[in-house]
Amino acid sequence: MRALPYLLIVWITMSAAAPAAAQRFAGNAPVCLQRWQWGGSSYISCQYGSWDECRASAAGLSAMCLLNPYAQQPSRPDRSPRPR
Repeated sequence: MRALPYLLIVWITMSAAAPAAAQRFAGNAPVCLQRWQWGGSSYISCQYGSWDECRASAAGLSAMCLLNPYAQQPSRPDRSPRPR
């Protein structure tokens, strides 16, 4: 019965030892590179101005390019039919 408080303290200490890190999308560049590392972890770097620039950096790595969801995207032209 005496060991129960000590075990509770050890359990709380071990479970709170490693806080979880949130994934961050840093930068306002429109293209991001997501790269996986050994052990299953990954990181995202949003510093690329074009898809070609990102693909050149990702070549030969376990990585992929993706659109930055937080960057201001250029507006698309209106494709509504025009009257003739």
